[in-house]
Amino acid sequence: MRTVISGGMVITAEGSRMADVLIDGELIVGVGATSEFSNMTVDRVIDASGKWLIPGGIDVHTHMELPFGGTFAKDTFFTGTRAAAFGGTTTVVDFAVQSRGKSLREGLDAWHSKAEGHAAIDYGFHMIMSDVNDDTLKEMDTLVAEGIPDFKLFTAYPGVFFSDDGAIFRAMQQSGKNGGMIMMHAENGLAIDVIAADTVAAGVTDPIGHGLARYSGLEGEATHRVIRLAEAAKVPVYIVHLSAKEALKSVRAAREERLPVYAETCPQYLFLSIKDLGDGFNGSKFVCSPPLRSEDHQPELWGGLVRDDLQIVATDHCPFDFHGQKELGRDDFRKIPNGLPGVEDRIDLLHDGGVVTGKITKERWVEICSTAPAKLFGMYPKKGAIAVGSDADIVMYDPAAKHVISAATHHMDVDYSCYEGRQVQGASEIVLSRGNIIVEGGAFLGREGAGKFLRRDRAEYARREL
Repeated sequence: MRTVISGGMVITAEGSRMADVLIDGELIVGVGATSEFSNMTVDRVIDASGKWLIPGGIDVHTHMELPFGGTFAKDTFFTGTRAAAFGGTTTVVDFAVQSRGKSLREGLDAWHSKAEGHAAIDYGFHMIMSDVNDDTLKEMDTLVAEGIPDFKLFTAYPGVFFSDDGAIFRAMQQSGKNGGMIMMHAENGLAIDVIAADTVAAGVTDPIGHGLARYSGLEGEATHRVIRLAEAAKVPVYIVHLSAKEALKSVRAAREERLPVYAETCPQYLFLSIKDLGDGFNGSKFVCSPPLRSEDHQPELWGGLVRDDLQIVATDHCPFDFHGQKELGRDDFRKIPNGLPGVEDRIDLLHDGGVVTGKITKERWVEICSTAPAKLFGMYPKKGAIAVGSDADIVMYDPAAKHVISAATHHMDVDYSCYEGRQVQGASEIVLSRGNIIVEGGAFLGREGAGKFLRRDRAEYARREL
């Protein structure tokens, strides 16, 4: 099918202009001046007058069906990717999990089976490494060759995902050989566990204890440490879900030294705070790791996005119902499943809280939501661009539309919203995935299983000189 989207403002990371977009099948085959394609025979014309055309959002940090704390994240690959589509996201990169004592292959195969035939939009995988040993180091090379070039390790969660400095350094060395990239959850989990135990012993068991025990300085310490390990290994490193100004300070210093250090933050750290944890057990809705910080961290994070100390905003989407799942930790905050829903809200929140307020430009908004993720994670220019030859993942966005975020109307399979009652300006009106309309006028027109697995390239972009 040949489609023309006419009369819209095309917004990319490089700039904005009025243009028409010509789509043939799954690909963009023309981006031209308004009415350039008016004499061409087409099957469908989409009138984008007064609207913005942006490349489909890319969320490089999701956890569909993740086992955690004796339960599973609620969203399946179908419900989660369908919700993402409603929010203008057309690609996700989820985390396949190596269970401790098992191979990387076993974990990856399990995630392929969860996603294949179910994802509504295109998807890729990162690999969580729980065990670093001779066998798994060799497996890293195989996975990189299969289009899974990123490996996440943790300085947090002792006894579950935690790796010591030696294991992290060995994995970094291996990524130097195979061209992959190490992603780090950087909090000092060993110290945090001691503080959390002391907090409970002192009688604080409510969710606020989660935020009090996970000191922001311990995120800063771990971030500094893994950056220096990566420097010693001479490889790039990517810090996931950065929440604290101390961690940002370490990232900024490293980038000023021209080290290949990259980082993401998440909407929850830009719009929520530790105050949300303080409403009795209702605060369990806001338990995630790293935790929500005091409000004075937020201007620092916004500044990091403006200065490109932070390259990406991803969601760390990991939803657990308040009733029946978060309640597992009613008597001990350490047992509350960690994670928040957000894959549907990211693009609108950042438009409303960033573009509308003047904190970031609309071009930077596109960059942090789509183009930078595509470049850093081996998808550009297939994804993250409105350009000839790119996949026709396009969102017709209404920058003036207003709506209220609510669990009653969202499409994520979770019984609450972190942003309940918040009015936002901006909404995805039509969403195309590889040339097919999958959302229009608030209705889902896609299908379960339409998403394709993305074999992603090595992290060459991350290895360029800063």
